[in-house]
Amino acid sequence: MGMTDVLVVGAGPTGLVLACDLARRGAAVRIVDRSPATPRTSRAKGPNARSLEILDDLGVAEEVLAAGSAPLPMLKYRDRLPVAETDPWADSSPSPDAPYDRGRLIAQWRLEEILRDRLARYGVRVELGREATGLGEAPGGRHVDVTFAEGRTERARYVVGCDGAHSSVRKLLGIGFEGATAEDQVMVCGDVDLADGALDRTRWHQWFDEDGAVMLCPIPGTRTGWWFQAGPERDGRSRPLAPTADGFRRLLARHTALPGRALTRAELLSTYRVNVRMADRFRAGRVFLAGDAAHVHAVAGGLGMNTGIQDAFNLGWKLGLVLAGHAGPELLDTYEEERLPVAARTLDLTSERLRATLEAIRRPGGGLDAAITPDTTGLGVGYRWSSLARGLAEAPQAGDGSPDAPDAEGRVARDGDRPAPQSGDRAPDAPCVDAVTGARTRLHRVFAGPRTTVLGFGPGSAAVLLEVAAAYGDAGVRTCRVYAAHEDRATFGPEAAVVDDEGHAAAAYGTKASDGTGTGTGTGTGTVVIVRPDHHLGLSAPAADARSVRAYLRRLHGGPRSAEGAEEGSADRFSGIGGRHR
Repeated sequence: MGMTDVLVVGAGPTGLVLACDLARRGAAVRIVDRSPATPRTSRAKGPNARSLEILDDLGVAEEVLAAGSAPLPMLKYRDRLPVAETDPWADSSPSPDAPYDRGRLIAQWRLEEILRDRLARYGVRVELGREATGLGEAPGGRHVDVTFAEGRTERARYVVGCDGAHSSVRKLLGIGFEGATAEDQVMVCGDVDLADGALDRTRWHQWFDEDGAVMLCPIPGTRTGWWFQAGPERDGRSRPLAPTADGFRRLLARHTALPGRALTRAELLSTYRVNVRMADRFRAGRVFLAGDAAHVHAVAGGLGMNTGIQDAFNLGWKLGLVLAGHAGPELLDTYEEERLPVAARTLDLTSERLRATLEAIRRPGGGLDAAITPDTTGLGVGYRWSSLARGLAEAPQAGDGSPDAPDAEGRVARDGDRPAPQSGDRAPDAPCVDAVTGARTRLHRVFAGPRTTVLGFGPGSAAVLLEVAAAYGDAGVRTCRVYAAHEDRATFGPEAAVVDDEGHAAAAYGTKASDGTGTGTGTGTGTVVIVRPDHHLGLSAPAADARSVRAYLRRLHGGPRSAEGAEEGSADRFSGIGGRHR
């Protein structure tokens, strides 16, 4: 029986992002989906700012931007008349450390198509019509046997269930999915065509009346396609009726100034109920859960698909390092440690945004903009509590009397403006110049691809970068020297080098004061920053503290030139599928 490194169950955005990330790392990955044909679903309206960064890393952001549209201003109506218009992003703009300040509207089926095309470039295709019906971890815990509905059994080192809220993988593991479904909070949804010119396609139209609501958002890439969402029709006992094309027409005629016949087609009809649930754990032995299989929450803020994409990006690099023998399997413990609290917070955030939205729409002019806050960009999500962020040379801790102690949110202020990022935080982007070619680039472009990045600021970092390149250059670590605009660049030639010509990188990482002058040029001065493969800050340490740099890289990548086979040799550290692994 052949062995697959990772079997991904479920080919929605979460599973596809994970499969793409693993495939580019050279892992033997397969992805299956129980649907007999490629789903044509538009449910999620698109990636948020943080997911766009992930899609950029995977090499598909430009395609996603071209296929989608910017978020649209919202036109709100009451009693069929327009009463207010709001652009939730009017005061937002890209910044040097975050070039994506907002998400993108794109039909989910189109995003999935783009990801499937990217995956196919690695020679991996979705295997449709394959439903997992059995899971069993082998004695000794070295692999998982997966049984499919057609009777075949296949073997994988790891399995990841990305198979949605009704996850077969989660049910086979017997993992609880605690929470509640709000039967009274119901919405009917579908993709519809409206008569050409029926509505302005540069707006997201929202009719909120005392007796119901209709929302129509144009689907990018179509001429007459719209996302339709509405409060359901109800029977004589006030029970919601199932969605139908004629029902959509009646709702349209009741709430809008359009005649029912303006709706010429309706498909992908569904009923959405507010469902807030989370798995008890995201891992059992060699099997993991990600996306809706691990957590579902209120639709407010559009975080469902995005949280799943970000789960996948957290798990992919960890599986990749372990499979390559560059890290021990204990690194995989940090997936649940980091993502479960994020999921729990997302449940709270979306429930609060839903409450705010339901309250807002009771008043004329209220609308879905009440669900959008800076939290919904995903750019503020970090892992300061993680074991990958603890016990390291780091910013001063709160209450230590230091003038640079963190504020109430745990952030350290610098230069009287932005807080300096700490271990676990998202690593900021910054525009810069390629030191060799002179071409404009940015730090996230340097980070792109499946490796850990070690940045060196100041001349004192040169020796550390050389040591790292020699010890870990073949184990998934790259080095990059970040030169200040005025620095002499003739003395050092690491794997990569950029010029921080406008000072944005030094400002973003708080390295300006490394020698007390703001120039970063004193002898022996400098800062070394380790950025994890998922663009989160691992460590920021003075260049003189090479010991902390070595210790952190050992945590992620094992000893220098880590021996192959670490993954197999440590397999017995795991319990069986049904048990805890901590």
